[in-house]
Amino acid sequence: MKLTRRFLLTAASALCSLAAVSTAHAQAYPSRPVTVIVPYAVGGTTDIVARLASGQIAGSLGQPLVVENRVGGGGVVGWGAVARSAPDGYTLLTTEMSFTIAPGLLPRLPFDGKKDFSHVITAAAAPHVLVINPDVPAKTVGEFIALAKTKPGLLNYGSGGNGTNTHLGGELFKRAAGIDLMHVPYKGAGQVLTDLMGGQVQALVTSLPTALPHIKSGKLRALVVTSDTRSLLLPDVPSAKEAQLPSFVMDFWVGFAVPAGTPQPIVEKLNQAIASSLSTPEGKRRLQEQGLHPVLNTPAQATQQAESEMARWAAIVKSAGIKAE
Repeated sequence: MKLTRRFLLTAASALCSLAAVSTAHAQAYPSRPVTVIVPYAVGGTTDIVARLASGQIAGSLGQPLVVENRVGGGGVVGWGAVARSAPDGYTLLTTEMSFTIAPGLLPRLPFDGKKDFSHVITAAAAPHVLVINPDVPAKTVGEFIALAKTKPGLLNYGSGGNGTNTHLGGELFKRAAGIDLMHVPYKGAGQVLTDLMGGQVQALVTSLPTALPHIKSGKLRALVVTSDTRSLLLPDVPSAKEAQLPSFVMDFWVGFAVPAGTPQPIVEKLNQAIASSLSTPEGKRRLQEQGLHPVLNTPAQATQQAESEMARWAAIVKSAGIKAE
């Protein structure tokens, strides 16, 4: 009994010491600049959110945040770099929808999407939108679905490549509407947008920030946004729920993660700093300019969202037989 009691007291003392060290480390953090890895090129929505958040929270953390674009492999290069980084809070990763698609699409990833990362926060989100070339004889999503049913497999939708958000968005729409559209993959979102406006493809499901300028200019026609409610930026376009397509709900979102094993007090400190910076009037305004709205959830909620999306997209990739290029 004495040995057992002594062991329990020693273990409790060790745990208290570890907690004290972890708390002290978090209080001193950060003592040097923090690197934010963006797995995509400069200028995209993910990059813009990363730079906005980094600029806003540098003051509250007392250290600069340096954005570094690690491009390659559709995100794999940047994701892998963070997975291999020290779990000390000095390397952050911007995550988004593709991060949750990859585990179901690429079976030989050099990391485990669930085990090798700790999610800090979902910073911002926007719905996707189904857009068509204005020459397509459909003014509403109902008319487009009816047209597709009279021409099964003859109408097509473009995407930025196999397994991208634009590809899976098209598949999700097909399933929700019960129609057959031909998939035309491109080697990037820019090219598919050009051909959509030129009439080479008829439809595209893409993020609202990407499509919004072309919708406003009249070069594309928006039929439905992939959310339960209408977007304030497109008040005349019905939501998926209104269009009787409740399963056609998907967000483009941007979040932040750190390597697994990063002390929880540091994760919480980063969460609070990002949430505070993007909930200011200036932060909200800057996000709205990109067609985004702040989400700012907890680390636990961000983790649940990421894991839920991994399961959802893995199931769609498998059932549709989608293969990476």
